[in-house]
Amino acid sequence: MTIFSKIITTSIILVSSFSAWATPPAQQTTVISSEDINWGYLNPLRGDQSPGAADLWGDRTKNTATGMLVKFNKGFSSPPHIHNISYRGIVIEGLMHNDDPTAENMWLPTASFWTQPAGENHITAANGNANLIYLEIDSGPYLVKPQEQHFDNGERPINVHASNLVWLTDKESSQIKGENLGITFLWKNSKIPSSQGYLLKLPAGSKVDITSNAAEFRAVVIQGDIRYQSSELNSAKGLRPGSYFNAKGDFTHNIITLKESILYINATDIFHVESKY
Repeated sequence: MTIFSKIITTSIILVSSFSAWATPPAQQTTVISSEDINWGYLNPLRGDQSPGAADLWGDRTKNTATGMLVKFNKGFSSPPHIHNISYRGIVIEGLMHNDDPTAENMWLPTASFWTQPAGENHITAANGNANLIYLEIDSGPYLVKPQEQHFDNGERPINVHASNLVWLTDKESSQIKGENLGITFLWKNSKIPSSQGYLLKLPAGSKVDITSNAAEFRAVVIQGDIRYQSSELNSAKGLRPGSYFNAKGDFTHNIITLKESILYINATDIFHVESKY
């Protein structure tokens, strides 16, 4: 074997070895269709008397931030109770009521938003034929405790009916660019810098890019029907209410809407939305 042949052979071996050792790039996104969700019980000890529950991210049984889906049968009404931690809720389907045990029912429809402070006595009720919410906590575990253990953590509850949401246009918010897009701000967490919650409204038949460079960007489909595409998918994926997608770092989500759609977004940094037509 000539010196040249030895050099070529050695180079091939080194390249092959490097390819075998090289770590593939980390996946930046997770996409979960509502049809692929595995359901359990919010309170397993109560079995089918308990609301159904499914974690979209995190783990509600551990001391970690979590986003979950919870579904209720028509006519469900909880006994008065408290939680050990505060949570945020958004109605995806049906009619929900969450308030003090003596409060008049105020049924919240799709895209309504509420907060429940830790320690505050309350009930939760459902009145739609099917009732589904997205529930989010900043720490866990998520526990239900008797009303006798109530305490005041200094927070106050918020109930925002969907008809009271204030939608900003691209003339009022620099985060969106495109006709008929809308954005509304729901909450801001002072303990997590720049962490903020939004609802994003997308008109039917639109094509938009959502670009973010956040450490955590999370989105849940609240209303509508979208086709989701990104550089990490070989083909578009249909996402209906209750579906979820996220991203870490610099990333662009490509979305086509088949109906008017609303997304809930929890992001640790500013994101931008641009309509392509």
